[in-house]
Formats: sequence, structure tokens, C-alpha cells
Amino acid sequence: MRQAIEIVEVSARDGLQNESVMLTTGQKIELVCRAVDAGVRRIEVASFVNPKRVPQMADAEAVCSGLPALDGVTTIGLVLNRRGAERALLTRVDELGVVVSASDGFGIANQGRSAAETVNDAVEIIALARAAGRRAQVTISVAFGCPFDGEVSPFRVAAMAQKLAEAGPVEIALGDTIGVATPVDVMRVFNAVREAVPDMPIRCHFHDTRNTGVANAWTAMQLGAATLDASIGGIGGCPFAPGASGNVATEDLLYPLARAGISTGLSLEAIIETAQWLGSVMGQSLPGRVSRAPRFPSVAQP
Repeated sequence: MRQAIEIVEVSARDGLQNESVMLTTGQKIELVCRAVDAGVRRIEVASFVNPKRVPQMADAEAVCSGLPALDGVTTIGLVLNRRGAERALLTRVDELGVVVSASDGFGIANQGRSAAETVNDAVEIIALARAAGRRAQVTISVAFGCPFDGEVSPFRVAAMAQKLAEAGPVEIALGDTIGVATPVDVMRVFNAVREAVPDMPIRCHFHDTRNTGVANAWTAMQLGAATLDASIGGIGGCPFAPGASGNVATEDLLYPLARAGISTGLSLEAIIETAQWLGSVMGQSLPGRVSRAPRFPSVAQP
């Protein structure tokens, strides 16, 4: 098992995009800054998508321009197509997060493109980012199951990963967009992708829709995942995937990692404080459990 794992914080993008409460630009910037102060070193800050379809992300450029200099922090902007990539490259984001779909049904619903077309688009965007001197990574969404097409073959996901790897992204992420995966599913998909792209760092993105998110993240880490996504408070989901509820809560993931002595560089207490602040801003109780539970030592006694 790894002694350290990287956490990508996604609350300011994937977290907010599916919430009915609309945060102001200033509140989004504060959320990013609080996460950075808590130790986060890679963070999604915005999504460069059609504001008519995702109004929560309409101020992407304003958020990026309003962020202070974040030394040692990699900011990520999500893009779905060339237009989004061009918008992102006009900002200061360090890294483009490209999304492809493992199924035709979700590809059409989310991007208006078939699965194969999303891969072709991603290859083009990765080249565009590299030409501009920016990093680019790619997430294979609905890699464990689709709300429209049902089961997704691990070998289909692996074949997509192989084609994407040829374009030279810094990593490939496996996304459980609707939270259907179990640890056994994680093993099947992860191992198929690892065999197809043995030298590519793999990130994993889990939703906690069916209360399997932390178990899935733990399994992925044991299998060798380099990075895990998480969202402060457990907020988020995909507006184009029916039933896709919140992401794995950052605090819920940090607690077992800390108890196991696995380093993340993040302060659990600071993340809990930020989750509580975010809940007060949004005027609701957030899904994350650890931020609502009594405190218990995050370091296990021998």
C-alpha cells in the first residue's frame, strides 16, 4: 500500500455544478483559497462549458481571474470540447481536465457526442493544451456504469484508455459518474486499464451515491492509483446523469487515510472547518459524515 496519496479537490467545480444553491464568484474564490490553506495542491476551480446548460459555472473566467497567486498549486479547468479548451487557455489555469464518455448514451446526453467522438475530441484538446505549454489530463466518465446504457465493459474502458494515452496526457482518470461501482468493479476496471496503459498514472473519481465511495477509493489506492478525487462536504454530481449524487467527501476520505498513516498533505481539521463553512454558506447540511461527527483522533495509537 502507498505511504502517500495525492488528493485532487473538486468541490469548486464538480461539487458546485449540480447544486441548486448558486455561490457568488467571491464565495467560490474563498472556497478555493480555504482548500489551498488546508493543504490542497491540485484543485478544480472552474468548468468551461455552456453557461446555459450549467449556470453554476457561468463565471468561470471571473473565478480564474479573481484567484490570488497560488504558489505550488495546480489549478484545473474542466473542458468538454475545443471551444471550452480555447476559453480555458485564455485564463491562468495550469491544467485542462478533458472528459470523455465510456458510453454513447452518456456521451450524447453530456456532450452531444458519441463515445468515439469524445475520444477524438480529447486527443485534439490534449494536443492544443500541450502546444500552449499547459498540462492536460483526461477523465473517462461512466467508466463503471452508465445511467442510459447500463453496464460498461472494462475492456471497452481499457481500449479507450490506450488510445487516449497515445495523445500524451499527464494522467487518465476513471470516473464512477453515477456511483454504481463496488470494490470488485474497481478491481476489474482498474486492472484492465493498468494492463492496457502500464506506464500511465491513474486517478480515480468516485461518487458516494450508494455508500461505496470510500471503499472504492481505498481499493483503488491499494491497486496503485496515484491520485484520488474528493469534494469538501461531499457535494456535487452530474446534471446530465440522472441519480448522480454527491462525490466522496474529502473529510470522509482523509479520516481513514490519516488513521492508517497515509500522508496526503491535507489538514483534516481545516477541511472539516471548510465543510462547515460551506454548509453555512449554502444554508444546508452537507452529505459528508466526518464533518458532522464528534471529533476523534485522526492518528491511531499503537
